[in-house]
Amino acid sequence: MDVTMVGLQNAGKTSLLRVLSGGEFTIERPAPFSGMWERYCRGVNAIVFIVDMADPKVLSVAREELHSLMAQPSLRGIPLLVLGNKSDLPNRLTVDELIDELDLAEIGHREVSCYGISAKEETNLDAVLEWLMKWANK
Repeated sequence: MDVTMVGLQNAGKTSLLRVLSGGEFTIERPAPFSGMWERYCRGVNAIVFIVDMADPKVLSVAREELHSLMAQPSLRGIPLLVLGNKSDLPNRLTVDELIDELDLAEIGHREVSCYGISAKEETNLDAVLEWLMKWANK
């Protein structure tokens, strides 16, 4: 299965990937590559977009980047899984608030799902794996 995981800096992409692959939770600060996301998303089974749901300052940029990416004709029809990471932190958004803030209802031409997760606490990762398996053979 080919999956591309994208998101703004500090959203938790590397941490989630390590936990899902059986490694330990760690924090890294990779440089942002949002200008190249479309290239890595072409032809995959699914796109996973990770956002820090405990940092309201990043939501407008995350919304812009996500909608810009999903508007690319080459990505039409590819399912999208939005993960609000850091659900273990206080003052985080609810999943419904995240859906509204990211304006997910406006993203068309694909299935869109959204879950709240915590890579650190390994919360709701079973739902993420189930969703990914659903799209593995499509």
